[in-house]
Amino acid sequence: MFGLMVRFTCKDEAAAAGFDDLVARTGAQIRTNEPETVIYAVHRVDGRPLERVFYELYRDEDAFAAHEAQDYVRTFLAEREQYLSSVEVDFLDLVSGKGVDVEH
Repeated sequence: MFGLMVRFTCKDEAAAAGFDDLVARTGAQIRTNEPETVIYAVHRVDGRPLERVFYELYRDEDAFAAHEAQDYVRTFLAEREQYLSSVEVDFLDLVSGKGVDVEH
C-alpha cells in the first residue's frame, strides 16, 4: 500500500466552493477510472470551513504514479492553485489497518 494525506486551505468561502466543485468533478473520474486507487476520501474539517483533508490510499506506488498521470488529475493539479492559500502533504507508510493488506 502507498498513501498520503493532504491538507488544503482555501483562500475564502468562494474559493472553497470552487475547489469543492473541482474536487467533485475529479473524484467522479477517479471512481470510474482507477481500480488501483483503494481510497480517495475528501473531508471538510470541523470548525475550519476553509480546510479540506484528502486521504488517499493506492494499491502501490505504481498505482499512485498512474493516478498522477491521468489527464483529469493533471487538470486538478493545474486548476487547484487559484483556490488555495496553502497545501501540506504527508506521505504515509501503512503499519496496520482493517480491510487492507498491510504486507510490504
